[in-house]
Amino acid sequence: MAFKVYVDGQEGTTGLRLFDYLERRDDIELLRIDSALRKDPAERARLLNAADVAFLCLPDAASREAAAMVDNPDTCLIDASTAFRVADGWVYGLPELAPGQREKIRASKRIANVGCHASAFILAVRPLVDAGLLPADYPLTATSITGYSGGGKSMIADYDADADGVLRAPRSYALGLEHKHLPEMQRYVGLGLAPVFVPTVGPFLKGLAVTVPLHLSHLKAGTGADDLYQALRERYADEPFVRVHAPDDPANLDGGFFDVQGSNDTNRVDLFLFGNGERQCVVARLDNLGKGAAGAAVQNMNVHLGVDEATGLTA
Repeated sequence: MAFKVYVDGQEGTTGLRLFDYLERRDDIELLRIDSALRKDPAERARLLNAADVAFLCLPDAASREAAAMVDNPDTCLIDASTAFRVADGWVYGLPELAPGQREKIRASKRIANVGCHASAFILAVRPLVDAGLLPADYPLTATSITGYSGGGKSMIADYDADADGVLRAPRSYALGLEHKHLPEMQRYVGLGLAPVFVPTVGPFLKGLAVTVPLHLSHLKAGTGADDLYQALRERYADEPFVRVHAPDDPANLDGGFFDVQGSNDTNRVDLFLFGNGERQCVVARLDNLGKGAAGAAVQNMNVHLGVDEATGLTA
């Protein structure tokens, strides 16, 4: 028997990528809305309530509106917006977050898909806090560079139309330091302070890397790069979509440069450590359209439905 799946917001970047994943599967029956009825509340409500799993690929306000349309207790909602990521009654959709998170996702009918920057940041930092190496009140900073597809269809159109190369230089944004991913980054790492987070969009379609610098003298006494590596390695030893790379491996760099697009077209997060005996930085890299968005949503669906978690995904 095929699972009935509906994508509300199928014309957006994440919605289109979801269709790429789902159309290849024979265990999924995709429910499709007539393009003329795409904004019709009654037709949307009908399809939402007919689905075993409904993905909400919408702006925050529209996601709240769509969620309110669902009265079928068997419909599982997986929301890709920021509307519910720290909301009561919703489970955070990051299976690798901590032991027991998969069980929560499997049992819940309301799953908030993790944000792209947040996913990389949390997976890089949470194990270090849990291991007692990184104090929860450490004043963390983080930077991120991401492909322009993270800005949605309008930003993709801007870059595609940039014949004169005006947008070739990387562009930092959210410089008021109130990025929409900050609440989930702070909550799901368990930080006393929100990190100072500066994201940058680069002149490439997809790929994302979050870098978190650390002064070893401000960590647990005696902590070195190998301790950080072992904490990450032990946490993710059995995770199919997380790969922890050994420090000082020449293969981690290309002629001294880091390839932000090296995890593209996978559902994988790659974790790296760079630095020296005084300072280290933890780098988490992923495909912002894959593990950072649609791939993560499919992984959450697989967990919830009890099918093989890697179904339809590439590690």
